[in-house]
Amino acid sequence: MGVNVRELNGNLSDNERTASIALHQEAVAWALRLHGVAPDNWVPERPGTDHDVTVVGGGQSGVAIAFALRRAGIARTTVIDAASEGREGVWLTTARMNNLRSPKTLPGPELGIPELGFQAWYEARHGEAAYAAMTFIPRLEWAAYLKWYRAATGISVRYDTRLESIEPAGEGFRLKLSVFGSPIEEVCRKIVLATGFAGSGNANVPAFIRHYLPEQFYAHTEEPLDFERLRGRRIAIFGAASAAFDTAAAALENGAAAVHMFCRHDDIERYSLMRTLYFPGSVEHYRELSDADRWRIMSILCRRAQGPVPDTVRRVERFESFHLHLGARDPKLRAENGAIHLTLAGRDSGPAFDFVIAGTGYSVDLSTRPELATIVDRIALWRDRYHPEPGQENADLARYPYLTPGFAFTEKEAGTAPYLRNIHFFSAGAMLSNGRNPGEVSGMRFGIPQLVSAIGRDLFRDDAEAHVARVLTPVAPILTGAEYQGCLWKPEGGEPTRSRKDTTGATGNG
Repeated sequence: MGVNVRELNGNLSDNERTASIALHQEAVAWALRLHGVAPDNWVPERPGTDHDVTVVGGGQSGVAIAFALRRAGIARTTVIDAASEGREGVWLTTARMNNLRSPKTLPGPELGIPELGFQAWYEARHGEAAYAAMTFIPRLEWAAYLKWYRAATGISVRYDTRLESIEPAGEGFRLKLSVFGSPIEEVCRKIVLATGFAGSGNANVPAFIRHYLPEQFYAHTEEPLDFERLRGRRIAIFGAASAAFDTAAAALENGAAAVHMFCRHDDIERYSLMRTLYFPGSVEHYRELSDADRWRIMSILCRRAQGPVPDTVRRVERFESFHLHLGARDPKLRAENGAIHLTLAGRDSGPAFDFVIAGTGYSVDLSTRPELATIVDRIALWRDRYHPEPGQENADLARYPYLTPGFAFTEKEAGTAPYLRNIHFFSAGAMLSNGRNPGEVSGMRFGIPQLVSAIGRDLFRDDAEAHVARVLTPVAPILTGAEYQGCLWKPEGGEPTRSRKDTTGATGNG
């Protein structure tokens, strides 16, 4: 039967919370039971393979993908992550926002099972009134939810396991891994790269920083930062998107003496154009658009980084020691006597700084990914498939991988690397081919089912002979004939009719 936690609302006492959580756990078990037990693994095991699917990345996407694969009957799946347990993903490491930026009502990794969703989890712990009063999901609550989700779905992640390289091996891949620093090799048939923004290339540190400052004087927002070490320091941040503002706020909240933010444009971006892709039709079917339409959309939406959300701007605005510099073009940096000096074209250089942070986003560039080094030259990029009209050129977009609707790599030259169809790229670099970053909450609802369907289709086709034989294998009868003997018609004075099968010995699928 169903479990109702709605009456446990408002500010829950400890006893009420304990009872509510227990009721929610029962609701999850009930929902999973009604959805049916996970089917038996249907993929024939191939000799010499350790896994059918290796998912690289144990964050929100990787765990949800593994859960969806298991629910699809693809059970020989393993999930690996280079980080230690609790450090996977970004929510407790490099994400510094107070709240998630996506609407709280967006479906996420629950994949159609509401009891596994954030709302059900949160209401069980804080009550319906608390969820109703929430505008955006607090980051730390989301991190706690994901930890619970991993346990509730029973997905195991192998932590401290880094993918070093991929080598084609027969009809699969030999993966060279580093497990707690020790090298091992494993063989799998398919790979899913669910490695977040950084997995598409690298953090973008502008040349005016990396070429002119010693490494100890700067960092990127992608890196974990020791804000205690920056207490009392003067910090310069380049870039004015949300990650830059979040980092500025975190520095100031942890005692930085001053933060100066430099935006090269004449104003910060006031629009979030990417939100126009949020509607379900686009999220599910964007991939069906022509190359020209996909290129045109993304070349416009990606012309500038998305602007900061109002909450993060207000977070820094309350500090008198925060200063925003607009139109800060042609910056030049130099380190001298332990301080960093800045000059800008046409304006006073301003104060000296103790540390520089680059909030300048990421570059999609597969050639920088060490795990792809052995195969990257064979992967088709958009520049290999599409040549835009004059005036629509975009060197950054041209480096994005050209993917199938199932997120698989494609060959730069036909017939040279057929194994690429078995590497699925579920990361930020999939955006141009399949719309939105599939690893974001807004991309999961449709992206994960599309990915899992493609993986299942490929595995089924590759083992078609075995599946045909399985379907046509003679089966035992489910009726003996005795069940209807008493109602067989008997002509007057004659013998009852008999089943032809009883006289010929015919069997099912015969």
